[in-house]
Amino acid sequence: MASVNPPRGMRDFLPADKARRERVLAVIRERYRAHGFDEIETPVMEEYDRLHAGVGGDNEKLAFNILRRGLDADGVRAAADDPAQLSDLGLRYDLTVPLARFYASHRGELPAVFRSVQIAPVWRAERPQKGRYRQFMQCDIDIMGDASARAEAELITATLDTLDALGLEGASVRINDRRALDAMLDLFGFPVEERPGVLITIDKLDKIGADGVVAELRERGASDEAADALASFLDQVAQRAREPFGEAQIRGALPEGVDDAIIAHLVGIGEAVGAARGADAVGAELPLAFDPFLVRGMGYYTGTIFEIAHPSVSYSLGGGGRYDGMIGRFLGQDVPAVGFSIGFERIVDLVSLAEAAAAEAVVLVHDRDVPVAELLALKAALVAEGSRVRLEQRTKNLKGLLERASADGYTAFATVSAGAERDDLELKPLS
Repeated sequence: MASVNPPRGMRDFLPADKARRERVLAVIRERYRAHGFDEIETPVMEEYDRLHAGVGGDNEKLAFNILRRGLDADGVRAAADDPAQLSDLGLRYDLTVPLARFYASHRGELPAVFRSVQIAPVWRAERPQKGRYRQFMQCDIDIMGDASARAEAELITATLDTLDALGLEGASVRINDRRALDAMLDLFGFPVEERPGVLITIDKLDKIGADGVVAELRERGASDEAADALASFLDQVAQRAREPFGEAQIRGALPEGVDDAIIAHLVGIGEAVGAARGADAVGAELPLAFDPFLVRGMGYYTGTIFEIAHPSVSYSLGGGGRYDGMIGRFLGQDVPAVGFSIGFERIVDLVSLAEAAAAEAVVLVHDRDVPVAELLALKAALVAEGSRVRLEQRTKNLKGLLERASADGYTAFATVSAGAERDDLELKPLS
């Protein structure tokens, strides 16, 4: 017999689970819209060359590619050593690459500063395991056309506001700048060609500690001078007391020589977020923390990067950053762009949202001999009153039937006999 399970790494959702996910998505959409973001939609597939243009980092290796149409067996054998000849399309592995293509296609129809929302599934050929799926939902907000700190501040404010609305108060944002990271590596003496690998190791700091990072860099072949300089700096940072987000903290967490314009941009983000969140201008504790070793793996980030932290969990609930160089690949001229993505699959299990109480959900439990016309007339009458209605034929295990209906979100039931009219129905609560 054929398997009845969904493909590995993909999931079915029962009605109650689907309804819960939709309630969370409705809050996310409403909050993003309140902050001036407009929802768009892009195809689930993009051209192979676009998905493998060298900007998606390791995610490009995880793309699901689609076999070219019309290839016969001889054509497949001839192209077997070249994936680009086998495939001309692929399923999107994120929403940022499609957004860059969308903006390049429709720029003349969009405002000078465009604020977009994309909420849609993406696909990656992950190794299925707890918390990692091959199909999952992403919730992205992006701002294109604004190079100022206002763009990052708007994204951070909208994201924190959305998490508050979902009942996840207390979130904070770790923030860094890829230009500052690059300047640090330059000051420490790491050659440009080694930096991608160095960043991969530094990204493990939370897991293997400073000593582990330095040891791995030496194993990778880093020079003693560069490794020693990084080790000394890591030790200095660890000894500094934590300060509120601001210029003093940022400068104290970076080696001397980092461009003042980078620091000023980060400070501007903090000031704007503080104003939006109602914090005092001086000395206030913002929901921001500068982390000079925050890396984020996507290859297209060119400036500010950030991640969401929440005290209830040890992992990030989302992140993003500035990718000013991506749209230029499609448009022929660079356009400033920055985005923030909430990790929907991570937060949906943390959120407890009550089902909307505006409409009653009723199960009509009917005897076998009730005519279909009578049942549908009763159902139509209740639907016209604003209720959600399900018809269920009475079973021997009435308790089990009602428990299942309650699990599916129904709130009341009534028994129906032949000849019953609307006024005869006695609605009883299910709980």
